[in-house]
Amino acid sequence: MNIGDAISLKAEPIFNVGGFQMTNTLLLSFLVVLIFLIVGFASRKKIKLLPGKFQVFFEWLVEGILDLMESVLGERSLAEKYFPLVSSIFFFVVVSNWLGLLPGLSSIGLREPGKPIIPFLRSPASDLNFTLALALVSVLGTNIIAVKSMGLKLHIKKFFNFKDPIKFFVGILELISEFAKVISFSFRLFGNVFAGEVLLIIVGALVPYLVPMPFMTMEFFVGFIQAFIFAMLTLVFIATATAMHEEH
Repeated sequence: MNIGDAISLKAEPIFNVGGFQMTNTLLLSFLVVLIFLIVGFASRKKIKLLPGKFQVFFEWLVEGILDLMESVLGERSLAEKYFPLVSSIFFFVVVSNWLGLLPGLSSIGLREPGKPIIPFLRSPASDLNFTLALALVSVLGTNIIAVKSMGLKLHIKKFFNFKDPIKFFVGILELISEFAKVISFSFRLFGNVFAGEVLLIIVGALVPYLVPMPFMTMEFFVGFIQAFIFAMLTLVFIATATAMHEEH
């Protein structure tokens, strides 16, 4: 079987629920959400005044993220306010990326004679639909924050200013940049994760034992870095929106 047959640019359908098609990337996305819900409800009941090792680790992690956000936003209150959005993006992307790299995951799936295996689970970021949706959440979220910070009228004036030709031209460029953010966000994450997936398939097919391990370790690191970049860019856009509010 040709290696190219095992590489699919689009997410493969696994089953249908009514008229809704469930793909392997969407299935893993739901699994990640389920993991977060289970961990969230389980940990909520185990929070203690004298924390154990598990609670200490998560408190250290949350404090580290808040400190990083405070250094960008300038205020602790703003860091706490926008922590849910930024941290949710980071943890969702990094966990879904890492789960998509688990050894043996690509060999468990639907089998048809003469055709490559369709894995039940696949990294969501290897599907352009997922990265596009996440980019829209990030960009729309920062625009909503900007509206809440500076008001709808002032935010629209940022893009459409008819009093000054130069400001009007700059506003149009700002509007174009919002669409460019969506495109760059989605294709950056998709390109890196999909390229890593292709690399592991090729290396695993050519040299299936031990040799792919360093590449898999590298992809775990790339998955973390891409999640960090996505979350940090969202944070920077939020900081820009809140800074404009302070200026006005």
